[in-house]
Amino acid sequence: MMDAVYLTRAGYQKLVEELEQLKAEKVKISQAIGEARLQGDISENAEYDAAKEAQAHNAARIAELEEKLAKVRIIEDENIPADKVYIGAIVTLEDMDKGDIVKYMLVSPEEANYDEDKLSIFSPIGKGLMGKGEGEEVEIDVPAGKLRYKIVKIERP
Repeated sequence: MMDAVYLTRAGYQKLVEELEQLKAEKVKISQAIGEARLQGDISENAEYDAAKEAQAHNAARIAELEEKLAKVRIIEDENIPADKVYIGAIVTLEDMDKGDIVKYMLVSPEEANYDEDKLSIFSPIGKGLMGKGEGEEVEIDVPAGKLRYKIVKIERP
């Protein structure tokens, strides 16, 4: 299987729902194009141009999602070691400079969402934590400088 896309069940469901929504929009866009054509000369018809552009964007996103979904492997179904930081891990970290405790879930780029504390495994922090175990201290280079963390706890959802 070419480049698997690792997702949580929730992340997979989110992409499936987006795909269904895009397919429903595809029908509406086709109707809008048909209605714009009925208005006569389409060479200077802004509605027609906008609908055609929306159709192209919609079709591209549908193709992208279908390709990703064909390669999905659900993280929860994989035999990933629970005692090290790998994709799907929820990691509790102690900031060794500030003393703050932070908690992140490491996910694929498709699911990364900083507001939900979901970091991509390819982000600087994600890369710096991969393969590490509880109790280990890590130093991670980020654009703003260096982060120093101690891995307090590793959990699986």
